Amino acid sequence: MNTRSEKIGSALARAVKGTAAKMKEGEPASSANRAWDRPDAPWHDARVKRGMQTQLARRQERIAAGEKPLGWKIGFGAPATMEKLGITGPLIGYLMQGALLKDGALVDVKSWTQPVAEPEIAVLLAGDLPAGSSAAAARAAIASLTPAIELLDLDPPPGPDNIDAVLGGAIYQRHVVLGADSRKGGETADLSASVFRRGRLASEAPDPEALTGKVPNLLTHLANMLAAFGEGLKAGDLVICGSTVPPPLIEPDETEFGYELRPIGAVSVGFSRG
Repeated sequence: MNTRSEKIGSALARAVKGTAAKMKEGEPASSANRAWDRPDAPWHDARVKRGMQTQLARRQERIAAGEKPLGWKIGFGAPATMEKLGITGPLIGYLMQGALLKDGALVDVKSWTQPVAEPEIAVLLAGDLPAGSSAAAARAAIASLTPAIELLDLDPPPGPDNIDAVLGGAIYQRHVVLGADSRKGGETADLSASVFRRGRLASEAPDPEALTGKVPNLLTHLANMLAAFGEGLKAGDLVICGSTVPPPLIEPDETEFGYELRPIGAVSVGFSRG
C-alpha cells in the first residue's frame, strides 16, 4: 500500500514530469506571460487576489514586528501544474531572513506534515526590476546565481479550491538553504543539476530550467505580479525560482538531502525528528 507521501509525490511528479518545453530567451515563462497587464493575467484571478492580499498583509505584519525581508519565491510554474490548479501563471511567495539557513544545516521536521526539499536556482538581484521589464533587462539585473534548497511543509496539498489559502501561507515556505558557492552574472545555458538522496544519485536535470521556465522570464513575471499588488522587485532581493526536478517529498527515514548545480557548486541539508 502506498504511503500518503508516496501518493502526493506521485501526483506532483505526474503533474510536472515532461510537460515544460524548453523556451528561447525572451519568450514567456508561460503562455500567459505575453503582456504585463493583460486581462487574463494571474493576478486578476479572484483566488490569487485573496491569497496575495492575505500573504502581503502577513509579510507587512512580520516586518513591522522587526523581521527582515529576504526576497521572493516562485512556484507551480510547470504548464501541467498550472492547468491542474486552474491558474494562468506561476504563483509567488515571500522569503524572510529568519528562514535562511547555511549549507549543511540540520532541520527538525518532526512536527511537519509532509516535508519537501526542492532543489532550486537562487538569484541575487543587483538592480531593481520594474513591471514591464524585458527578459534581457531581467538577466542584466542578476548579480549572481547560487544553488539552493527550499524546505516546504506540504499541508494541505494544493488544488483549485485552496489556491487562496496556499498563497496566504506563502506557498508552504519554511526555510531556504543556500550553497556556499555563487557565480557572478545570470548565464544559465551551461547549468545542470543532480539530486542526492540516501547518499545516492536520485535524479538529474540536464536543463534545470525545463520545469520552471527560463530564469529571466520568471523574474519578469515576478516583477509584474508584485507590481499588481503594490510591491516591487528590488536590488538585493534573493529570488528562488522553483524546483529543478519534480518536487522531492522527504520520507520518514531520510536524514539528508544533497543538490549539485553544476558548474557552480553544491548544497545540502540534514533532517532530524526531535
